[in-house]
Amino acid sequence: MQFQSHDLAALDGLDVDGRLKWASDRFPGRAGIGTSFQHNGMLLIDIRCRRNLTGLRIYTIDTERLLPETYDFIKTIEAQYGIRIEVHRPDPAEIRKMVDEHGLYLFFDSKEKQEYCCYLRKVKPHDRVLDGLDVWITGLRRVQSEHRQRVPLYEIIDRKGRQILKLNPLFDWTDERIEAEVKRRNVPVHPLYSQGFPSFGCVICTTPIRPGEDKRAGRWRWRTGRAAVDDKKECGLHIEKGADAD
Repeated sequence: MQFQSHDLAALDGLDVDGRLKWASDRFPGRAGIGTSFQHNGMLLIDIRCRRNLTGLRIYTIDTERLLPETYDFIKTIEAQYGIRIEVHRPDPAEIRKMVDEHGLYLFFDSKEKQEYCCYLRKVKPHDRVLDGLDVWITGLRRVQSEHRQRVPLYEIIDRKGRQILKLNPLFDWTDERIEAEVKRRNVPVHPLYSQGFPSFGCVICTTPIRPGEDKRAGRWRWRTGRAAVDDKKECGLHIEKGADAD
Protein backbone atom coordinates (compact mmCIF):
# COMPACT_ATOMS: atom_id res chain seq x y z
CA MET A 1 0.00 0.00 0.00
CA GLN A 2 1.33 3.43 -0.98
CA PHE A 3 0.01 6.42 0.94
CA GLN A 4 -0.18 9.78 -0.83
CA SER A 5 0.86 12.85 1.17
CA HIS A 6 -2.00 14.98 -0.16
CA ASP A 7 -4.53 12.38 1.03
CA LEU A 8 -2.95 12.06 4.47
CA ALA A 9 -2.86 15.84 4.86
CA ALA A 10 -6.65 15.79 5.16
CA LEU A 11 -6.29 14.08 8.55
CA ASP A 12 -4.89 17.28 10.09
CA GLY A 13 -8.17 19.11 9.55
CA LEU A 14 -10.38 16.36 11.01
CA ASP A 15 -11.49 15.73 14.58
CA VAL A 16 -11.07 12.29 16.14
CA ASP A 17 -14.45 11.08 14.86
CA GLY A 18 -13.50 12.22 11.36
CA ARG A 19 -10.10 10.54 11.50
CA LEU A 20 -11.68 7.22 12.41
CA LYS A 21 -14.31 7.58 9.69
CA TRP A 22 -11.57 8.38 7.18
CA ALA A 23 -9.79 5.13 8.03
CA SER A 24 -13.00 3.09 8.05
CA ASP A 25 -14.19 4.41 4.68
CA ARG A 26 -10.87 4.08 2.87
CA PHE A 27 -9.58 0.84 4.37
CA PRO A 28 -12.61 -1.28 5.36
CA GLY A 29 -11.45 -4.43 7.10
CA ARG A 30 -7.82 -3.34 6.74
CA ALA A 31 -7.84 -0.75 9.56
CA GLY A 32 -7.76 -1.81 13.18
CA ILE A 33 -7.92 -0.24 16.63
CA GLY A 34 -5.38 -1.94 18.88
CA THR A 35 -6.16 -1.52 22.57
CA SER A 36 -5.39 -2.65 26.11
CA PHE A 37 -8.63 -0.92 27.24
CA GLN A 38 -7.30 2.24 28.80
CA HIS A 39 -9.39 5.43 28.47
CA ASN A 40 -7.74 6.21 25.13
CA GLY A 41 -8.64 2.92 23.49
CA MET A 42 -12.09 2.83 25.04
CA LEU A 43 -12.86 6.29 23.66
CA LEU A 44 -11.86 5.12 20.17
CA ILE A 45 -13.98 1.98 20.55
CA ASP A 46 -16.96 4.06 21.68
CA ILE A 47 -16.68 6.36 18.66
CA ARG A 48 -16.31 3.40 16.30
CA CYS A 49 -19.40 1.66 17.68
CA ARG A 50 -21.67 4.70 18.07
CA ARG A 51 -20.86 5.90 14.54
CA ASN A 52 -21.19 2.37 13.15
CA LEU A 53 -17.74 2.47 11.59
CA THR A 54 -17.80 -1.23 10.74
CA GLY A 55 -14.73 -0.91 8.52
CA LEU A 56 -12.61 -0.69 11.70
CA ARG A 57 -11.57 -3.89 13.41
CA ILE A 58 -11.02 -3.90 17.19
CA TYR A 59 -8.31 -6.13 18.57
CA THR A 60 -6.20 -6.77 21.63
CA ILE A 61 -3.19 -8.92 22.44
CA ASP A 62 -3.70 -11.51 25.17
CA THR A 63 -0.23 -12.28 26.51
CA GLU A 64 -1.85 -15.01 28.62
CA ARG A 65 -0.56 -13.13 31.65
CA LEU A 66 -3.02 -10.23 31.77
CA LEU A 67 -4.55 -9.05 35.02
CA PRO A 68 -7.83 -10.90 35.75
CA GLU A 69 -9.86 -7.68 35.66
CA THR A 70 -8.91 -7.19 32.00
CA TYR A 71 -10.34 -10.54 30.95
CA ASP A 72 -13.62 -9.70 32.71
CA PHE A 73 -13.66 -6.21 31.18
CA ILE A 74 -13.40 -7.61 27.65
CA LYS A 75 -16.62 -9.55 28.23
CA THR A 76 -18.29 -6.43 29.62
CA ILE A 77 -17.35 -4.36 26.55
CA GLU A 78 -18.49 -7.02 24.10
CA ALA A 79 -21.86 -7.28 25.85
CA GLN A 80 -22.41 -3.52 26.14
CA TYR A 81 -21.57 -2.69 22.51
CA GLY A 82 -22.72 -5.94 20.93
CA ILE A 83 -19.33 -6.54 19.33
CA ARG A 84 -16.69 -9.24 19.18
CA ILE A 85 -13.15 -8.13 19.99
CA GLU A 86 -10.37 -9.95 18.17
CA VAL A 87 -8.10 -11.56 20.74
CA HIS A 88 -4.66 -12.54 19.48
CA ARG A 89 -2.32 -14.78 21.50
CA PRO A 90 1.31 -15.90 21.38
CA ASP A 91 2.44 -19.16 19.84
CA PRO A 92 2.04 -21.87 22.57
CA ALA A 93 5.13 -23.79 21.43
CA GLU A 94 7.30 -20.65 21.62
CA ILE A 95 6.05 -19.86 25.13
CA ARG A 96 6.66 -23.43 26.34
CA LYS A 97 10.21 -23.34 24.98
CA MET A 98 10.90 -19.98 26.61
CA VAL A 99 9.58 -21.09 30.00
CA ASP A 100 11.42 -24.42 29.84
CA GLU A 101 14.71 -22.66 29.08
CA HIS A 102 14.42 -19.54 31.27
CA GLY A 103 11.60 -20.10 33.74
CA LEU A 104 8.23 -18.38 34.11
CA TYR A 105 9.73 -15.30 35.80
CA LEU A 106 12.66 -14.71 33.46
CA PHE A 107 11.87 -10.98 33.29
CA PHE A 108 13.48 -10.55 36.73
CA ASP A 109 16.82 -11.84 35.45
CA SER A 110 17.70 -9.06 33.02
CA LYS A 111 16.30 -6.36 30.77
CA GLU A 112 17.15 -8.56 27.78
CA LYS A 113 15.08 -11.46 29.10
CA GLN A 114 12.21 -9.11 29.93
CA GLU A 115 12.27 -7.85 26.36
CA TYR A 116 12.40 -11.43 25.06
CA CYS A 117 9.29 -12.31 27.10
CA CYS A 118 7.49 -9.21 25.80
CA TYR A 119 8.58 -10.01 22.27
CA LEU A 120 7.12 -13.52 22.29
CA ARG A 121 4.00 -12.71 24.26
CA LYS A 122 3.06 -9.37 22.74
CA VAL A 123 5.18 -8.10 19.86
CA LYS A 124 5.14 -11.24 17.69
CA PRO A 125 1.35 -11.74 17.97
CA HIS A 126 0.91 -8.07 17.12
CA ASP A 127 3.21 -8.43 14.13
CA ARG A 128 0.87 -11.12 12.82
CA VAL A 129 -2.07 -8.74 13.21
CA LEU A 130 -0.22 -6.08 11.21
CA ASP A 131 0.20 -8.56 8.36
CA GLY A 132 -3.52 -8.08 7.73
CA LEU A 133 -3.72 -4.30 8.25
CA ASP A 134 -3.01 -1.20 6.20
CA VAL A 135 -3.88 1.18 9.06
CA TRP A 136 -2.87 0.57 12.67
CA ILE A 137 -4.86 2.86 15.01
CA THR A 138 -3.44 3.48 18.50
CA GLY A 139 -4.31 5.46 21.60
CA LEU A 140 -0.80 6.89 21.95
CA ARG A 141 -0.61 10.44 23.33
CA ARG A 142 2.27 12.83 23.89
CA VAL A 143 1.61 13.32 27.60
CA GLN A 144 1.85 9.63 28.46
CA SER A 145 5.60 9.54 29.01
CA GLU A 146 8.89 11.27 28.28
CA HIS A 147 9.52 8.88 25.40
CA ARG A 148 6.12 9.57 23.80
CA GLN A 149 6.44 13.37 23.72
CA ARG A 150 7.15 13.23 19.98
CA VAL A 151 4.16 11.09 18.99
CA PRO A 152 2.79 12.44 15.66
CA LEU A 153 -0.74 12.29 14.33
CA TYR A 154 0.41 9.67 11.85
CA GLU A 155 3.53 8.06 10.49
CA ILE A 156 4.38 5.58 7.76
CA ILE A 157 5.97 2.31 8.86
CA ASP A 158 7.86 0.16 6.39
CA ARG A 159 7.07 -3.47 7.06
CA LYS A 160 8.03 -6.50 4.98
CA GLY A 161 8.33 -4.42 1.84
CA ARG A 162 5.04 -2.56 2.22
CA GLN A 163 3.77 0.53 4.01
CA ILE A 164 1.49 0.63 7.04
CA LEU A 165 -0.08 3.84 8.30
CA LYS A 166 0.21 4.18 12.07
CA LEU A 167 -2.56 6.58 13.09
CA ASN A 168 -2.60 8.19 16.55
CA PRO A 169 -5.86 10.20 16.45
CA LEU A 170 -5.62 11.33 20.11
CA PHE A 171 -1.93 12.26 19.92
CA ASP A 172 -2.26 15.80 21.30
CA TRP A 173 -5.04 15.24 23.84
CA THR A 174 -4.38 16.01 27.50
CA ASP A 175 -5.37 13.70 30.37
CA GLU A 176 -8.02 16.21 31.41
CA ARG A 177 -9.57 16.26 27.96
CA ILE A 178 -9.59 12.46 27.77
CA GLU A 179 -11.21 12.08 31.17
CA ALA A 180 -13.82 14.74 30.44
CA GLU A 181 -14.76 13.11 27.14
CA VAL A 182 -14.95 9.64 28.69
CA LYS A 183 -17.32 11.02 31.31
CA ARG A 184 -19.39 12.99 28.79
CA ARG A 185 -19.87 9.97 26.52
CA ASN A 186 -20.38 7.58 29.45
CA VAL A 187 -17.60 5.34 28.11
CA PRO A 188 -16.98 2.13 30.10
CA VAL A 189 -14.07 2.50 32.53
CA HIS A 190 -11.65 -0.33 33.26
CA PRO A 191 -11.96 -1.27 36.96
CA LEU A 192 -8.17 -1.22 37.44
CA TYR A 193 -8.20 2.60 37.30
CA SER A 194 -9.86 2.67 40.72
CA GLN A 195 -7.03 0.49 42.05
CA GLY A 196 -4.31 2.95 41.02
CA PHE A 197 -3.32 1.45 37.69
CA PRO A 198 -2.81 4.00 34.87
CA SER A 199 -2.06 1.25 32.34
CA PHE A 200 -2.90 -2.42 32.07
CA GLY A 201 -0.31 -5.00 31.16
CA CYS A 202 0.75 -8.36 32.56
CA VAL A 203 0.52 -9.68 36.11
CA ILE A 204 3.67 -8.78 38.14
CA CYS A 205 5.03 -6.58 35.32
CA THR A 206 2.26 -3.99 35.88
CA THR A 207 1.63 -2.40 39.27
CA PRO A 208 -0.28 0.63 40.63
CA ILE A 209 1.55 3.96 40.84
CA ARG A 210 1.91 6.31 43.75
CA PRO A 211 0.87 10.00 43.69
CA GLY A 212 3.34 12.07 41.69
CA GLU A 213 4.91 9.12 39.89
CA ASP A 214 5.27 8.92 36.12
CA LYS A 215 2.47 6.96 34.47
CA ARG A 216 4.97 4.32 33.31
CA ALA A 217 6.48 3.90 36.78
CA GLY A 218 4.28 0.90 37.46
CA ARG A 219 5.75 -1.05 34.54
CA TRP A 220 8.65 -3.36 35.51
CA ARG A 221 8.93 -1.54 38.81
CA TRP A 222 12.16 -3.33 39.72
CA ARG A 223 13.88 -1.35 36.95
CA THR A 224 14.69 1.97 38.62
CA GLY A 225 16.86 5.03 38.28
CA ARG A 226 18.12 6.78 35.18
CA ALA A 227 18.45 3.54 33.25
CA ALA A 228 14.71 2.93 33.52
CA VAL A 229 14.03 6.33 31.97
CA ASP A 230 16.60 5.87 29.24
CA ASP A 231 15.25 2.48 28.16
CA LYS A 232 11.76 4.03 27.88
CA LYS A 233 9.91 1.28 29.80
CA GLU A 234 8.25 0.10 26.60
CA CYS A 235 7.39 -3.50 25.73
CA GLY A 236 8.66 -3.02 22.18
CA LEU A 237 5.32 -2.60 20.47
CA HIS A 238 5.89 1.11 19.83
CA ILE A 239 9.64 1.02 19.22
CA GLU A 240 10.97 0.21 15.80
CA LYS A 241 14.03 -2.04 15.77
CA GLY A 242 17.07 0.21 15.93
CA ALA A 243 15.11 3.45 16.20
CA ASP A 244 12.48 5.27 18.18
CA ALA A 245 9.16 4.70 16.44
CA ASP A 246 7.31 7.34 18.40
